[in-house]
Amino acid sequence: MVSTYASYAAITRDLNLSLERVEKQPFVERETEYYLEAIGKVKTIDDFVGDRRLFAYAMKAHGLEDMTYAKAFMVKVLEGGVDERDSFANTLSDKRYREFAETYNFARHGETATIFTRAQQGAVDNYLRQTLEQDAGTSNEAVRLALYFERKAPEITSMYEILADTALSKVVRTSLGLPDSFALLDVDKQVEFLGSKIDIEDFAEPEALSKLITRFTSMWDVQNQTGSGVANVGILFSQPAQFGISTDLMLTMQQLKA
Repeated sequence: MVSTYASYAAITRDLNLSLERVEKQPFVERETEYYLEAIGKVKTIDDFVGDRRLFAYAMKAHGLEDMTYAKAFMVKVLEGGVDERDSFANTLSDKRYREFAETYNFARHGETATIFTRAQQGAVDNYLRQTLEQDAGTSNEAVRLALYFERKAPEITSMYEILADTALSKVVRTSLGLPDSFALLDVDKQVEFLGSKIDIEDFAEPEALSKLITRFTSMWDVQNQTGSGVANVGILFSQPAQFGISTDLMLTMQQLKA
């Protein structure tokens, strides 16, 4: 059986080549062609969410595929934009909604919102990366988690952000050999403990990040070999917070402490 790290390394050794393989998949090729042809013609939010195929591509590109059905919710995200501090997208703890509203910024740019690179090739690049990670997860959930952590880590500025993201927190707990029940502890105690073990600034350093991912993949394999339960990666990447702790509450607590 190929180790988790070997599978991860096979993808990341030449990431561009891995992404090119994804891009050439027939389904991906068709959907990308349609997206690039259609997105520049979109002038309104209604046009955008009204095109099911186009909207689904955009949602997957931002890691929001599971919320594609929630069109009314996403319309609210788009209508508020991101310029006002109290806009709907800015009040949500999940950064993906803000990023979505920034990419398709109808509130700021109106009819020209979809002509910018971030809404066209930028979205395609994101879609390819999301597909790469999902494909990797079909054979080994830990490879998807490792790829996701690698992508998100440089953006992390707070331990609360890790705890608010079930996938990120799974990687950290596994790398430190902590049981999932660790998440039942008081949030401040979790932050204190994790802060004593991990320096978030290291996430921006490729060498340090590589060491953490190597440890995670090794620990994952050890735990699986000893009969530990394998995480349901679909749940880890879904919306609801685990263990009854609201992600909004955790990030609010962080803001109060700032």
